[in-house]
Amino acid sequence: MKFTSLKSIYILLIVFISNYNYAQNIQIKKFDSQELENDRYLKIYIPDSYQIDSTKVYPLTIVLDAEYLFDVYVGNSILFAKKDKAPEQIIVGINQNYNEERYTDCSYSKENSLPNYEGESFYRFIRGELLDYFEENYRISPFKTIVGNTLTANFINYFLIEEYPGFNAFININPYYALDMPTMLQQKTETLNDENIYYYLSNSKYNSEKRKDLIKVTHSVLNNIKNSKFKYKFDQFDNSSKTASIGQSMPSALAFIFEMYSAISKEEFEKNIKDLSPPDAIAYLENKYVEIDYLFGSNLKIREKDIFAIESIIIDKENGDYLKNFGEMINKLYKDSPLGDYYIGRYYETGGKYKQALRYYKNGYMKLPEDDPNSDGYYENIERVLDKRNGTYIEQNEEN
Repeated sequence: MKFTSLKSIYILLIVFISNYNYAQNIQIKKFDSQELENDRYLKIYIPDSYQIDSTKVYPLTIVLDAEYLFDVYVGNSILFAKKDKAPEQIIVGINQNYNEERYTDCSYSKENSLPNYEGESFYRFIRGELLDYFEENYRISPFKTIVGNTLTANFINYFLIEEYPGFNAFININPYYALDMPTMLQQKTETLNDENIYYYLSNSKYNSEKRKDLIKVTHSVLNNIKNSKFKYKFDQFDNSSKTASIGQSMPSALAFIFEMYSAISKEEFEKNIKDLSPPDAIAYLENKYVEIDYLFGSNLKIREKDIFAIESIIIDKENGDYLKNFGEMINKLYKDSPLGDYYIGRYYETGGKYKQALRYYKNGYMKLPEDDPNSDGYYENIERVLDKRNGTYIEQNEEN
């Protein structure tokens, strides 16, 4: 009993400390809006690293219905960043439920499905005041996401159908689409020709039939858009309530939107890489990280697991002629790793240039710590090339 009690106290203490640390990163700001002619309260999440690295920039996410959605989004974003599946983000939640502001904020005309006077004011508040404020006062990257649920999920689409979309990614959870919204979305997504747009849509069985029908129509339209600039994902949660589907939608949306940021998955390799030539595979890898840096402000070195992901293409195709290029790229990224020297050594060994191969294998071996468990296996490269250079390697293999 005593052990159980102590264990329970220990778990509660961990939860309390975690929540305390999380709360330390949340700021509450009263924002004086000229467009709305009143004050709005914002929740702002700033990652710990913001104060540590003054050169780093962060994607910005705006979360409507912050009382319900903000904590769910922030929690998932922290998890994804810790698992290296998404960049750290600055997240801004707009409280809209103290006096049911969401209904006036997101109101629209039933005649044309466009925002009415109050909706236009809220639109200008976000598009002008809020985005301008954070771009001027925080280190923001070009990539911006907006999140909404039910009525607010319809509203976020007005930032997409405008001439120059205000956001790169749209998370629509159980949207209460205006009647003309499917048509407006179709017209816009067919003509996108600038930045990629990521559009996530979810539906649950507890939506009304009218709401579900509009979501189904929208899904049918968007699913058939033939435009490489438009990236789309749809989830149907048949066993979830509207509330439960919020918790399911957030991680699914983050995984979809930030797929490019993540290390190369099996699906990405099969879809985009496996049929590439060696130079194209190297270019794909380099371009992936250039795009990550540009969009998310994350100056990542190419991950070693991504290097290994395309290794088979470099080795097996075109007689391994691009092993040298591959190795030189890795040496620039990881000067203390033997991996680049290994690939260059293999390139020269395959071409019968044993003197050069030996030099690179030795360079790589010298980078390994004395107690490295891979050192003996790596030294076999040196022994093999020495045997080849001395003309004894074939004889030994024939004797075996």
